Parts: sequence; C-alpha cells; structure tokens
Amino acid sequence: MGKIVLVTGAARQLGGRFVRRIQRDPGVDRVIAVDAIVPGHQLGDAEFVLADIRQSAIARVLAEYSVDTVVHLDVSAKAVGAGGRTTVKETNVIGTMQLLGACQKSPAVQRLVVKSSTNVYGSAPRDPAVFTETTPPKSLPSGGFAKDAVEVEGYVRGFARRRPDVAVCVLRFANILGPEPDSPLADYLALPVLPTVLGYDPRLQFVHEDDVVDVLEIAAREPRRGTLNSGTFNIAGDGVLLLSQCSRRLGRPTVPLLLPAVTWVGSALRTIGMTDFSPEQIRLLTHGRVVSTVQMRETLGFRPKFTTAGTFAEFARSRGPGLLPPERVGRAVGRLAELPLGAGPAGTTHSTHGAR
Repeated sequence: MGKIVLVTGAARQLGGRFVRRIQRDPGVDRVIAVDAIVPGHQLGDAEFVLADIRQSAIARVLAEYSVDTVVHLDVSAKAVGAGGRTTVKETNVIGTMQLLGACQKSPAVQRLVVKSSTNVYGSAPRDPAVFTETTPPKSLPSGGFAKDAVEVEGYVRGFARRRPDVAVCVLRFANILGPEPDSPLADYLALPVLPTVLGYDPRLQFVHEDDVVDVLEIAAREPRRGTLNSGTFNIAGDGVLLLSQCSRRLGRPTVPLLLPAVTWVGSALRTIGMTDFSPEQIRLLTHGRVVSTVQMRETLGFRPKFTTAGTFAEFARSRGPGLLPPERVGRAVGRLAELPLGAGPAGTTHSTHGAR
C-alpha cells in the first residue's frame, strides 16, 4: 500500500472503518481522512482534514501531504447529516470531478480506488440474467444515485486516459448490508411492512460490510502475485435471494401493489423521511439485478467471507424480530401440519359417507 493514503468520506461509517483498518498496515506511514463534516466516530491515529471535495481546496490537501494513494469513498446514495438529494448529487459528481482534477495535477499520486455501485447497470425488464463488467445496460439510469454512479465512472475513465501512469481500480458493490448498514435499501427492508410490486419477485445480491473493507484494502495495495487490482470489478457475495425470501427471513409481511400505487407509496415515504424510496429503487424491487463475480475472484483475487444469504442473516439479526417472526410462523405451520386431515374445531372428523 502507498505510504501516504488519503480517504474521502471519512465521516461515513464505512469510511471510518476503512480508515481505522489501513492504519494497521505496516506499509502505511500516514493516513489522511477527509470529509466536509466532523466524524461522529473515532479515526484512530489518522489525521482528519475538514475539507469539502467539491471545492478546489482538495488539491492543496493532496499537495501538502504528498499523497500517493487516494481511496474515494464519498460516493453514496444517502447524505450525512442534514443534506438532501442536491447535496448528495453535488458531492458524488462535482466532488469527484474536483478530486480527479486534483489527482491529475499531482505527480505524487500513484493509485486511485473508487467506490462505485452495480446500480450503473440499471434494472429493466429485458436485462440479461447476469451482468458482467463489460455488459452494457439495456437502459441507462435516468436519475438518482444510479445516474450519479454512471457519471462518476465516466469521469474516472477520462482520468485514467489522461494519467495512464496511475493504477485505477473501480469497485462496483452490490447492495451493502450488515449490522450497521447505511443505504436506502436497508431503510426499506427495515419498514414494518414492505410494499412490493404485484406480480414481481426480484432477485437480489448483497455484500457484507466486512467484505467491503477487506476488498478496499486489497485494491489500495500493490497487487499480490498472480492478481491484478487495476480495472473495474463487480463485488458481491455468492448466491442470490428473492425479495419474498428476504421478507420471510425478516418476519416482515409484504403488501403487493400495482406499480403506480408503489410509486405513490414511495413518494409518500420519501416525503415523511422514512426512506428514500426512489424510482431507481422501485425498478430494482421490480426487476432485480444479478452480477457476475468471476473477475473479482480470478483477477482481483478476492473471495468474500459472507455469501448473499449470510450477509442478509447478519442484517436480519441486527434488525430484531418483525411482525411475523420466522420461528413463530414455523411453529404455527408445524402445528397445522400435525392436525388430522379434515379435523374439525374439536378434533372430530367429518365424513360425507352415506350423504344423500
């Protein structure tokens, strides 16, 4: 790993975890944590710099500390603090532009790692069963965080062409879950009752927070023998889950609605601040999305500790029992299965033999 590492998005839970992790690497001399908000968590021995990556001052930070490795984690679907969607978009897009411009001017920068999302593939009815890193989306995202991620990756590709001497790694994460998730999908799954689209049961993939930190560390280091950590990689746990399986494992009942009604419910939930039920999330909960992780394993050399099901189990345990806990439902089904066929309320059986 580079001797001087700068991490953006340090005020976020994931950014804080990564900052604390890389300090333990013996090859790291200094960690510079950057955010426009003072973190509410500890950053260990890292030097925190209060700076907004949307401003040109980020170039001075890179130059002052002679940063050689930049890990850009301040690309997210949710704001930290009181910021709204406008602040999120500006940080994602304008902030990335400013950061890449600063990296381009800095001769010391040797490695760039960017947190992206599988949202760049979109969700459409004619999508392929599995997306690879080179699969073009059937329809480009028209708004929201998915569009931000597409624009961010476009700027990163432009930077890579202008600075071919810099090793660039883009990590497209599936839905990140765990005990302390921070995403609109986690907010949706935490609702007591889950509105779903009538007639659809989408396939979903998840990646655990611990695996996210592990793969970021691999991406920020020099590549291990037989691996390559430059390029674009899908990151997800093995396997898939249907939304119906997720709801049962959470013990949360679903309310199937026609698509226009789901859109209306999403707008209402967004208005009262319960969750950011955006159009892109509604498309995900309609059509789902599954990505290939072959390159993650064979090229990057990373094998997640948690499967998609294991990741979701960790998330479910952190949420507590829902309205229909799986154990209680299982016991009720078991008692019903033990009843004699055709048993009445008092346990007597009814026969139609001899009926006229």
